[in-house]
Amino acid sequence: MIRVRLLGEAGIGTQNHQRDMYRPAFDRHPAFTVVEDEDAEVVSVALPLAERAGAIEREIRAGRHVLADKPLAATADECERLAGLAEEHGVLVVPAHHQRLGGAVRSARAAVRAGRVGLPWNVQCDFIVAGGDSVADIGPGGELLNLGLYPIDIVCDLLGLAVTKVRATAGPLDTLQLDHERGVTSTIVVGRVPQEHGIAPGGLLLHRYRISGSHGVLVVDATRPALQVRTTTEARNAWTGPGTVDSLLDVLAAGVRTGRAELGPRDAVRAQRVVEAALQSIKESRGVQLDAVR
Repeated sequence: MIRVRLLGEAGIGTQNHQRDMYRPAFDRHPAFTVVEDEDAEVVSVALPLAERAGAIEREIRAGRHVLADKPLAATADECERLAGLAEEHGVLVVPAHHQRLGGAVRSARAAVRAGRVGLPWNVQCDFIVAGGDSVADIGPGGELLNLGLYPIDIVCDLLGLAVTKVRATAGPLDTLQLDHERGVTSTIVVGRVPQEHGIAPGGLLLHRYRISGSHGVLVVDATRPALQVRTTTEARNAWTGPGTVDSLLDVLAAGVRTGRAELGPRDAVRAQRVVEAALQSIKESRGVQLDAVR
């Protein structure tokens, strides 16, 4: 069993991902046991954003693997520093970009990489949450930082192509227009709308992708497959297989065993740089060039 210590119970706004997501997933995962031992091999970090990077750095220097709530750190430069430290000390830092691990998204990635749509030229994405606590009031980048990291990470992973330019507009929903290498483009609409009947507060209303290529179009609804469960008090969708957080812990466990993980801090760097470029684009009303970040 891999021993894991939990550090912190804070996120962005009122979120408590440690209590609501990570602790239950660790408790039911056969590879992990939760302990209070300072010598645990893995530390699950969910501290306030202002404290997160410093705490992760201390755990890296102590030789411990880290599961980090997202965003990994407050800035892309901090993420970059943590990535370099993790490589230097030979430990894993796995950011909680768990939405990319959903079955439909993984299948779409495999299909695109196998050439099932030919040469991709455009991806359109909707990532919209219904209800829940808004974090728009925490400052610049609130909801974009909170929610936008997920679809940005997924689109970049689907294509395997770096982002070279970002144009963004703000509104009730934020819109990001991304230029990628090789002339490929993507558009991401992301944000939060009021609570809708049948959707748990903070649940995904829309999570879908339309991937267009030279030989076809692939349409992906990442909320499927699921069962609709109706009771006297609620109607909700229930995932029919392992949840994305459970899959995140599969990635972490495999990484501890092999020394390499499917997700790492460089993924956090890439997504965070796109978010920061989007915020600059909104502020300055112009497109923002990016150095290719893979």
